[in-house]
Amino acid sequence: MSAQQIEAVLFDFGGVMTTSPFDNFAALEKREELPADIIRVINSTNPDDNAWAKFERNDVDRAGFCELFEEEARALGHRLIGADVLDCLKTEIRPFMVDALRQVAGTYRTAMLTNNFSRGDDPGSGGHGETKELFEVIVESAVVGVRKPTPRFYEIACEMLGVEPAACVFLDDLGINLKPARAMGMTTIKVVDPHAALRELGVVLDMSFAGAFVHADD
Repeated sequence: MSAQQIEAVLFDFGGVMTTSPFDNFAALEKREELPADIIRVINSTNPDDNAWAKFERNDVDRAGFCELFEEEARALGHRLIGADVLDCLKTEIRPFMVDALRQVAGTYRTAMLTNNFSRGDDPGSGGHGETKELFEVIVESAVVGVRKPTPRFYEIACEMLGVEPAACVFLDDLGINLKPARAMGMTTIKVVDPHAALRELGVVLDMSFAGAFVHADD
């Protein structure tokens, strides 16, 4: 895919524009002397209809999520407080990613694609709102009623932007979310090291993000 054929760049939010909540999950598990990655195990059990999925589709409120999640943890033999898990989602904006977003937005259409919660329950910390305002289009699971990796989620994003999937680059920190986007024809970039992901995006777009790294703090 050449830069001339790309029309839009789509960004996940948590773990891409912000620090990763998985680091916070790991810290909670260590603090509570729980098995490593048990929160991710719980969230991957019955992934289309578990507490996490229902909360991201806005099918339950915060209290409902906590009750269901704690039941799911108990079913696997563990004790976890749902509110503590939600506190792990309090991430921080990556300033260098915001710099890159501003640069991309000067040439390409942009969209934020996020599995999130209803606005009243969004646990994001300061600075999130200002960053979200930089996107041309925002697709939120709690608003549209479907979530990544359901293909319809990506179709909605393309419809809102008025572009074909093949004209999009999508960055996400989860491979499971990238797989359907790639199958639809999008160019995908997995964000493990955000700096490496920006370098990969730069190759795709024929664009240098060297200035963004001046403020890198990860």
